[in-house]
This record gives sequence, C-alpha cells and structure tokens, in this order.
Amino acid sequence: MREFQDRINKELLQHRVITNNKFTKWWSLGELSPQQVKAFVVQFSVFSNLFLIAQLKKMINADSLEGMRASKEILANEIGVIFNSPNKALKAVTNKDREGDPELVSTEGTVEGGHFRFQAAHFEWLLRMAEKLGLGFNDLGKRHHGTKSTLFYCDELARLYGSEDYAISQAASYAVENWAAAGFWKELIQGLTIYKNKYCPDLPLAFFTWHDRIEDQHAQHTQEELEAYFSQHTIDQDAFIKYGNEMMEGIAAFWDGLLKIV
Repeated sequence: MREFQDRINKELLQHRVITNNKFTKWWSLGELSPQQVKAFVVQFSVFSNLFLIAQLKKMINADSLEGMRASKEILANEIGVIFNSPNKALKAVTNKDREGDPELVSTEGTVEGGHFRFQAAHFEWLLRMAEKLGLGFNDLGKRHHGTKSTLFYCDELARLYGSEDYAISQAASYAVENWAAAGFWKELIQGLTIYKNKYCPDLPLAFFTWHDRIEDQHAQHTQEELEAYFSQHTIDQDAFIKYGNEMMEGIAAFWDGLLKIV
C-alpha cells in the first residue's frame, strides 16, 4: 500500500486543480462585483444539485452493504437529514426555525436517528444565500442554468464517481474528496467574506463554512475506505491513477469555466 500511496501522491494529488487553482486564488482576493458573485452562485448551485444524481448512482452501484450505507449517509445529509451527533451541545437548538441552520447543525455523527428538516437541505442553504443576491428558486440548480463546462463536470461525476465499476468509482471518489479537502473552500470563504463586508453585511456564508468544516473528515474516511478496499481486492494501480486524473480534469473544467464567465 505504501508504494501505491507514493504513486497516488505523485501522479494524482499533484494535479493543478489541487496545487494551483487559478480561479479560487483570484477569488480569495475579494475583488468581486455583484454580477460575478451571482454568476458563481448559479453555477455552484447547478453542481451542488446535480451532484445528487452522482451520489445516488454511487449508492446504487456500491459493492457492499457498508459501501451503500456510506454513500447513503452523504445523500441523506445532502437532502436534509441532520447528523445525529454524540456532541449534545450541537443539538441544543431552542429556536425551531434554526434547526436546519448550517451554523448550528453538526458535521459529525450519522444520519441514523437524525432528524429530517427541509431547511437543512444543502440546496436550501445555498438558496438562502442566493436570495440575498436577488436570485430566486427558479434561477438556481437546474441543468439548463449550467454552462458547458459546469455540465461537463456534472456529467463526469455521474460517469466516474457514480460508475457501475466500483473500482472506477473509488478512484473518482478519492480524487473528489482530496480535492475538496485541499483548501478551496477556505479560498472561497475568504473572497466571499471580503465581498460581504463591502456590499452585503447580511449575506449568509454558512453553506461554505459548513462544508469547509466537514471536508477534512470526508478525506480521511475516503483514505480509510481505500485502504480497506486495497486489503480485500487487487487494485489496478494504473487504472486508479487514470480514472482519478479523469475526475480531476472534470473538476478543473468547472473552475476553468468559471474563470471565463466571471
């Protein structure tokens, strides 16, 4: 496993979307107009919504009950099931209207025994932010709102991350989670915070801050899943690197496309 991990570190995790994301580096400077922030939120909402399709496919195509449950955890949380956290303090929400507020809900625990709240759906978190920018429900999340590059990324997620070949899905999942944990959320938050202070003091950023808090543990779980899979299966290392990089290219296309429209 150590030799394989060395290959992954050199041949996959050095992809430019991890080491040199030009869009998020520029975004973090906060030199953003209202039109640029709107365009970004619309495209991000398309990715966020269509990700549900890829996650559902990943769940359906799991090669074990444990893998299906792991995928189901993510899907259920995305659509509004709050993690049932062992940390009691995080559950002590007295204002019922804020039970689905990402500033309050846990990033730890399990959906087993968790409560469903419409307002805890991740898309609704993004919608509440978008409304402060003058965008409404029908401006977000639909496929027809996506640019060519955004849709390419979403389709690559469905093809690779949701692949019927679970070895391909594993490679794509590993790529996605390590990209997500590499710091891009922090760069987005930094730019949005500057924008908020300049233009929109009541702009809620909790969709982004919540995801930033959860990504490190997602990457750790993905690493553990890979090691467990490696211990039980013979992995085609070349194929893993190949499909992982194809997923990285899909991710990069999304950010490259954003550079063109903002």
